[in-house]
Amino acid sequence: SYVQENIIEPAIRGTLNVLRSCLKSNSIKRVVFTSSISTVTSRNSCGKWRPLVDESCKIHVQHVKHTKPSGWVYVLVKVLTEDAAFQFAKENGIDLVSTITPTVAGPFLTPTVPLSIQVLLSPITGDPELLAILTAVKTRMGSIALAHIEDICHAHIFLMENIKAEGRYICCAKSWTMPTVIGELKKEYPCPALESLDDEGHDSVIPSEISSKKLRVLGFSFKYEIDDIIQDTISTCIHHGFIPYNQKS
Repeated sequence: SYVQENIIEPAIRGTLNVLRSCLKSNSIKRVVFTSSISTVTSRNSCGKWRPLVDESCKIHVQHVKHTKPSGWVYVLVKVLTEDAAFQFAKENGIDLVSTITPTVAGPFLTPTVPLSIQVLLSPITGDPELLAILTAVKTRMGSIALAHIEDICHAHIFLMENIKAEGRYICCAKSWTMPTVIGELKKEYPCPALESLDDEGHDSVIPSEISSKKLRVLGFSFKYEIDDIIQDTISTCIHHGFIPYNQKS
């Protein structure tokens, strides 16, 4: 009840207030809503892996409330706020498009390190709470979906301007297995914390493909791959003092 009254309901009210303001404007033609990969899941109703994950694979709210995985409050906020936004848009004739963003990394302009970057680099920093979130993402999705901030910004502009855009769009350069992510982090920033994670081993299940086909078919193309994303993230975080300088071997 505390989460509902103090976190979820204010988030929904804030979003609907923005949409109400849009109704009063004579210039706004489309609203692009920033959603999250937390709103989808790679598991079906039986708990088995889907071979492919698209925009229709929404996570069930009751399942999140019942299981309360790491980051569950954030998941509920994103799911319920997006649902409320689409419902309001439908009832009031607003052209609303949603971008489903994965773990977003790369350079940043904020005075503090964005949470998504802190989660991605948790294998390096060793923060147990953030590492638990990264692990929970891997457990729910079977892999880690990433996108560079520049691609995310371009996708928002693309969806704002493309007259054929409608509904939800996963905006993910690709999804990578946890060993691949750890390997890329290790290649860019070798440290003992990553060595110990590498030694733990990982399951051999082939993860679901998290597909951005709908966005690509519309004409969008991604510029950055995992090596670019990790490299830009590490260099920026070193520059901001979030992680110490580390001479690569």
